[in-house]
Amino acid sequence: MSYYEKDYKPRQKIGYSGDPLALLIVINLTVFIGFMLIKVMYYLNQSPIELFYTEILSWVSLPASFDTLIYKPWTIITHMFLHDRVWHVFGNMIWLWVFGFILKDLIGDRKLIPIYIYGGLAGALAFVLAFNTFNVFSNTLPQATALGASAAVMAIAVATTVTAPNYRFFPMLNGGIPLWAVTLLFLVIDLATIPNDNAGGHIAHLAGALSGYIFIVLLNKGYDGSIWMNNFFDWVNDLFNPNKTKKGKLIKGDFFNKKENPPVSKKPKDTQQRVDELLDKISQKGYDQLTQEEKDFLKNASKEEL
Repeated sequence: MSYYEKDYKPRQKIGYSGDPLALLIVINLTVFIGFMLIKVMYYLNQSPIELFYTEILSWVSLPASFDTLIYKPWTIITHMFLHDRVWHVFGNMIWLWVFGFILKDLIGDRKLIPIYIYGGLAGALAFVLAFNTFNVFSNTLPQATALGASAAVMAIAVATTVTAPNYRFFPMLNGGIPLWAVTLLFLVIDLATIPNDNAGGHIAHLAGALSGYIFIVLLNKGYDGSIWMNNFFDWVNDLFNPNKTKKGKLIKGDFFNKKENPPVSKKPKDTQQRVDELLDKISQKGYDQLTQEEKDFLKNASKEEL
């Protein structure tokens, strides 16, 4: 990882078309605003706010009890996009943006959402197991629920730290603060505050952190845990894409050029395929990751109007 230990320079901007980081932030904020509007309606109708939590929020929050979870399995996913307090969502989105922006620029766009989901799932598993394993939680088990993106964000934070531990915040201030120190501080705080309020939440955060670490370790060993998930996302996206050419569907002859003048000459298939592969590599890893031969190939291809 010597490349990441050196000068890190962002190559992408947030908010471009297909940006997974912007998508995650938009989903979280949209869900938060939607549920807060419902909460306001309860207040304006003079209904007890407690009813909002029991009638609405409880259907998307993750229950700690196995007996309740079996009837609400969708909460394993929905809870990681749900927040009920302004500072809760604000803090998570700030850290998601900070670590996510760095991570997607280092290892590519298509790994950000899978790491987020793995972190949320790991946090959910740890939360439920903790409440059903340790006697200290027995009294609160029936009512305990979890919500928020904290475990998912922690997975992204640790994945970023393992990838580039020596990246520094505020480098102009006496050399800056190393990324590993910031992440370590958060982990120590979560571990130390388990006996205090929100013990189950802190356990979930640590589980999310562990999932981010495991993802990068396996990635460095050649196993990319994001591939199957991205293939599934692509399949779902293709189902709702009317412009996607169906396999085995023949193109009607009416679409071919029938003029006397020959159509514009087509590009060689193998050359165009390599251009597409290099463009994908730039999108996922950055232009600097191209070899000199690949850079020369793209330069020559652009001159030939490939």
